[in-house]
Parts: sequence; structure tokens; C-alpha cells
Amino acid sequence: MTKQFTADVLICGAGAAGLTLAIDLARRGVSFRLIDKLDRPFHGSRGKGVQPRTQEIFEDLGIIDRIVAAGGLYPPQRVYRADGGFVEFEVAEHVAPTPAEPYHMALMIPQFLTESAMRERLLELGQRVEFGRELVGLEQDEDGVTARLSGAADEETMRVRYLVGADGGRSFVRHALDIGFQGKTLGVRAVVADIALTGLDRSAWHRFNDGAMDRQISLCPLAGTELFQLQAPIPLDGEVDLSAEGLSAMIAERTRRNDVRVQSVHWASAYQMNARLADRYRDDRVFLMGDAAHIHPPTGGQGLNTSVQDAYNLGWKLAAVIDGASATLLDSYECERRPVAAGMLGLAGELLEAAKRGDLKRGREVQQLDIGYPGSPLALEDPARPNGVFAGDRAPDAPLRGAAGQPIRLFELLKGSHWTLLGYRVKQESVPARTGLHIHCIGPQGEFIDESEHFRSAYSVSPGDWVLVRPDGYIGAFVGSQQVDKLTHFLAEQGLPNTGPLEGGRSDTTRRL
Repeated sequence: MTKQFTADVLICGAGAAGLTLAIDLARRGVSFRLIDKLDRPFHGSRGKGVQPRTQEIFEDLGIIDRIVAAGGLYPPQRVYRADGGFVEFEVAEHVAPTPAEPYHMALMIPQFLTESAMRERLLELGQRVEFGRELVGLEQDEDGVTARLSGAADEETMRVRYLVGADGGRSFVRHALDIGFQGKTLGVRAVVADIALTGLDRSAWHRFNDGAMDRQISLCPLAGTELFQLQAPIPLDGEVDLSAEGLSAMIAERTRRNDVRVQSVHWASAYQMNARLADRYRDDRVFLMGDAAHIHPPTGGQGLNTSVQDAYNLGWKLAAVIDGASATLLDSYECERRPVAAGMLGLAGELLEAAKRGDLKRGREVQQLDIGYPGSPLALEDPARPNGVFAGDRAPDAPLRGAAGQPIRLFELLKGSHWTLLGYRVKQESVPARTGLHIHCIGPQGEFIDESEHFRSAYSVSPGDWVLVRPDGYIGAFVGSQQVDKLTHFLAEQGLPNTGPLEGGRSDTTRRL
């Protein structure tokens, strides 16, 4: 019997994770609805750090320039001493970009500005968020999911192939599926607030009483706004006054200064810090991502970034399966992303302890450039590589020159919804043409020339090697010139079968490189 679907995918939650997935599905032509139970967009700064790996994703999604224009770099931290003096130091060491890693510094941009840029991109792709629409029930069978939605004026029932819960730490989807959320409350309660104030300059992130949990307070100017973000630990129990007067009193008490006054409160929240991880990310046709799947302390700026990458990992796989690829492809989502979140929980916990001591510094470990999927079922390597990057690793960037003489970055070739196959100095080799695969030859006789040898260095390739890059920018396969048949089989397994003879009267089914 033919099943009638309202859309292919229902995305519940229009935060950074839900918006990332929506943008990715929209550019792939997958039908979906994106709902959020809030009546209007979230307006807090909460996840204000955008790490280098997320910047690479935003470049692929077409929003990196507007994100950079709306935000800025982190200011230096100014730590005040008891005598009124202070010392200044950078949040992270300033490191110049390299050909392989074009983004090397975290950006500061309030979460509400990040999500605004993402909604703008989604509108460009012909889609929008449905605010004031809440999931109130779901049932699934072997063919799809039936979802009940509630709005201000009505309720509706819809039928979709897949449902994705990106609905936050208190996820309705996770609770409805009875998926455990193991972890612990960390014994730290804090307030975060976006405020307009007078009495502090905007050239530094002002920190007072570092190392004293009962008196710590920090005031960070929020790039792209006239606001400051206040962060402070508070007692585990009791009410906290989040009004302008209440926060002014907290600042005066903890800084011993009466010249810093809160003029208005844009957004404020008091919360308990938790570290929790969902027992599983998938229940048949329903998936969890973002805070619905993992929550951890804000130290290190990992939450929003990990959530964006969850969605970026899931989007192309959903699209491929909806287009006919084997549903087993979706099994790789949890096995790739859940270990990453587990590692992030550990890192965020370590950074929280450092913050308690007043010793919070951020290094390469928070940039997420070294995250990979080395044990993934989507990683083929033949022969095994002794060094360099491996199948499952992030694909580095590299400058190239086109045969017509124009410069181009490798990331420009990878940008989009396709797989990319790169042949390095290949001779007398052929790969079957197939829909969804872009094939490029790099070498003196190829369409792109590695004149600075940055590609060869970044990928540690030898003449005759093939590098397959997944749609999410990770290396799917490394094969030598004698293993092309294995590559062909691997591509077919990922839903990229040989498309047969090319159009235009050409009898061969291969692209000669």
C-alpha cells in the first residue's frame, strides 16, 4: 500500500542544530518541516563561541562571511587583583591560518545573531521556521512516523519518513522514546545574562575574583552588539534577582565597585550545570541531536559547535537514504557522533575545573579540527597508510591552480552536497561516472595543479592515489592505483552506483583522468 507523507523529515527545535539540518536538507531538495514550540526566536547570547571547524561548515553552508561580519574575535581577558590592578592575557593563543586550516581562531558571536544568519540563509533556500508549533505526540512503524503537533489555534497530525529531535536538554522526543540521559549534576549553579551597562570599557573581558567560586564574576563585551554577557556562579539553592537592580547589586558586591551599573537586561537565566549523554541517538526512524543528545558545561565553547556538527553529519545521510541509499547508512550517525560527544563532556568538565581555579585557557583541543571518525564503517583505506591523514579524518584545505590559470581552494571544490573524488597524478586510470560524485584530477596534466605542493603535503599522497571526500568534509577513502575496484564497490555501498553510459553518444562509462 502506498504511504502518504506530508514531508520527508520533521525537525523539532529551531536552534543551531535544527537550523543546520534544515539548511542542509533544503539545499539537497529534501522536503521537511522545521518547528519550534517558542513563539519567537531565542534571543539570548548563550552559545557565543564559533570554533574553527564550525566555521568551515558555515563556509560550506554559505553563511561564513555574514557570521564573521556580525561577530568578532574574543577580546583579551582582564583579570583584576584585590588591589585594583589587573593583568591581561589572550583567551587563546593567536595562531595564523595555514593552507590546510584556513580558520584558526574562535569567533565570538551571540547565539541569537548566529541563528538569525542561519534563518536568513534558510529563507534564501525557500524555507522557514514554524514558530509556536510543538510536538505533542509521536508513533512510528516500519515505514514512517506519525507526529501530532499543537499550535495556538489548532492541532494537526502529519506523516513523515523520519523525525529528528533537536529540542534541547529537556527534549520531548527523548522522553517520548524513553531514552536514558545518563550523567550527573556538577554541583555548580550559575547565572548568565545579556545586559547593557555603564562603567566598563569594551576592549577587554573583565574578570573578578578568579578562583573564588563564591565571588567570581565576569563581564564580556558581546561582539556585534552593545551588550555585555555577565557570567557568575551562584548558590545552589535560593532565588536570584535577575533584574537590572539585582544584577547591579551583584556586580557591586563582587567587584567592590559602584561605578558599574546595569541599565537594562536583554536576557537572563539561572541554571544548574550538567554533563549528560543520551544512551542512544536513534530509535528506528527517530533521531536525537544537539542538546537533546548531550549537555555539558559551557566552558570551552563546545555545545553549539558539537550540535552543529551532529546535524552536518546526519543531514547528508538522511538525504541519501531518502534518495534510495541503503538505510544502513544511518547506523553510522550514532557510532560516529556519540563518541565525539562523550569526549566533549570530558573536555568541558576539565575546563570547568580549570575555571574554578581561575586558570581557564583554551588551546587546540577546543577547535574541533582534530575530531574524526577513524573506526567508522564509512572509512576505506587500502593499502593501510603509515602516517599523515587517514580515512575518517577531516579533509584539509589546500591552494590549487586551475588549468586555465586561476587560483582556487580545495574547499571550493568540496563545497556543496556532493561527494568529491580527487586523483593525484593518476595515469591510465578510470572511475565510473555517477550522479552525486565530482571527480577531479590534480597534477601537471590534470585540471588542477598543486604548484605549491600543499595538497601533496596535507594529504601525504603518492602518484596514482585516490582520495574520496564525503559530503560533510571527512575523508571517506584512500586507495592506491591498484585498488580502484574496491573504491567502486565502496561508492555503490554509499548510494552512488555506476550511472552507465554518458550522454552525447559517448560509449565509455568512465571519466579518464
